[in-house]
This record gives sequence, structure tokens and C-alpha cells, in this order.
Amino acid sequence: MHKNPVAGLIDLSNGAYAWLAPQGTWGWSNAGLVVDGEESILIDTLFDLDLTQTMLKAMRDAQPCTANIKTLVNTHANGDHCHGNELVTGADIIASSASAAEMDELPPEGLAAIMDAAKTMGPVGEYFIHCFGAFNFHGINYTPPTKTFDGELHMHVGDKPIHMLEVGPAHTRGDILVHSPADKTVFTGDILFIEGTPLIWEGPVANWINACRRIENMDVEHIVPGHGPITDKSGVRKVRQYLEYVREQAKLRYDAGMDAWEAAQDIHLSEYSAWSEPERIAVNVDSLYREFTNDDTRTDVVELFRRMGELAGFKPQTGNQS
Repeated sequence: MHKNPVAGLIDLSNGAYAWLAPQGTWGWSNAGLVVDGEESILIDTLFDLDLTQTMLKAMRDAQPCTANIKTLVNTHANGDHCHGNELVTGADIIASSASAAEMDELPPEGLAAIMDAAKTMGPVGEYFIHCFGAFNFHGINYTPPTKTFDGELHMHVGDKPIHMLEVGPAHTRGDILVHSPADKTVFTGDILFIEGTPLIWEGPVANWINACRRIENMDVEHIVPGHGPITDKSGVRKVRQYLEYVREQAKLRYDAGMDAWEAAQDIHLSEYSAWSEPERIAVNVDSLYREFTNDDTRTDVVELFRRMGELAGFKPQTGNQS
């Protein structure tokens, strides 16, 4: 299991905080908080209401002004970064336009229905439960962004400038970075999985590689990923190098006539095999093949989870059954 060496609310100094999940695997996401004076901005909520409530209480205990957070930013559309939005009452909720549209496609009740059906779905259902069984998706009121932007958005929290930079489509359609120059801190959302395997739901991968380079060029001391421990620029570089390696290996197999699933099973992950969820190679190669073919036809998500589950050991029993 991919555990964070530290978890909970981490004081980055000068009113900047990171909230780190106890592990960096499926659904266990990080968040952030920037405070100046009586103003604060929250970067992301968590996968369910209990987790988000625990985080908000820790933040209020550390900074009483966060009892009335005025601005919440969702770095992207995945539920583990926005399902707790309803608990940040009265806040402006900001996301990129592309993220706001993507959030509409799988609201919490949709994920709850999938999990309710998982026990009847065989090995792929077992894999869903393995990934998401720790979370409660019932009773969540879908709370979408109230403000959207494209490209860049600049604002202030007290006297601190905050820069929101759209770098997607990459992991999802509208990923953004949230940079607090005064704190030398950037909150990256799922542009960074540290010690865990990146997941290319959207692409193109070049956008993601460029996003990593953008972080590498920032004047920052604290880099808070979407999953995993706080990192430095060497961690960013490793993520970029993984993406470059997988693109290169997938292209070799595409040129050799392999299909995406064959290629995913054939690629040797080398040093990256030690990262959690190496089975995400199945999704990553599938997305890369869309780029290589210039064909945006999507493989069914359940089929992609079936492939990941098979690589992770969740597959039908074979042989005689007694």
C-alpha cells in the first residue's frame, strides 16, 4: 500500500497549508489552503463528506477564519477533488470551463450506483471495490462550480496573489495548477501523482509533459501533488520522465502493429513498476493510441477498469471448480 510518510494538515508556513491523505492510492487525494489576514482560499475538497468534514475541522482549528471560506478551487473534475463541495457553504467555486462541463458527466449518485452494482459485476466489480470501497458516495449533493475560466485567472487572498493556470487537457479535460508565489507553493491537482502511477484519462500527453516542465520552471519550494507526499522538482521530473517513457514504448508497439491492450501487457515498466497502481498502464496506452491514430473513439470505461483489474490480479478463476 502506498502510504504517505505524514498525513493530515501540514503547515507550509506563512499561512499556506497542505492536507495530505494517509495514502496516495485510488481516491485518497490531497488538498490545500492559503490564508492571508481574514481571507482564505481552499484548493479542492475530498471524495466523500466525512473525509471533507474532517479536513475542514482541522483547517478551522488551525485558522479560525476558514470557518467562512470565500473561494474554493477545484483543480479538475474527478470526484475525489470535488465531492465535498457542498460543505463549503457560501463560497465561490472556481474551475476551468472544461472541468465544469466534465463534472456533469459522472455526479456522485452515478458513482454510488456503480458501487452498489459492483458485487454483481465479477472481477471488474471486485476491482472497483478494491479501488473505491473505502468511500461513501451516498447522500452527496452534487455542487458544481459557480465561476469558470479559460487559460489563466489571477486573484488575491488578502495581499497574496493567486495564479490559476489551465494546463489541461491532460489527466482530465481541464486540469489547473494553483500557484501562490508569496508562499513559493504550487498545488498541482492530479498533474502530479507522487510514488503513484499517473493516469491519462484525457491527454494529449504532450500537454501533461509541458505542465510538468512549467512546474519545473517555477520559483517554488513546496509542490503539493494531487496524490502522494509533498515533493520537489526531482519528483516532478520523475513524473515527466514516466510519461515520456510510456509514450516512447507505446509508439514502438503501435508501429509494430500491436493493439493497445497487447501493448499495455507487453511494456516493461522498469523502475516505475514500484509505483502504486502500475496497472494504469492499460488506460495510459489506450489514450496514447487515440493520439497515434487521431481517432477520438473512446474505449468503454468499464472495459478499461477490467483491463486494469486483470493486470492487478482481478480476473476470472480458471481450471476446475470443486
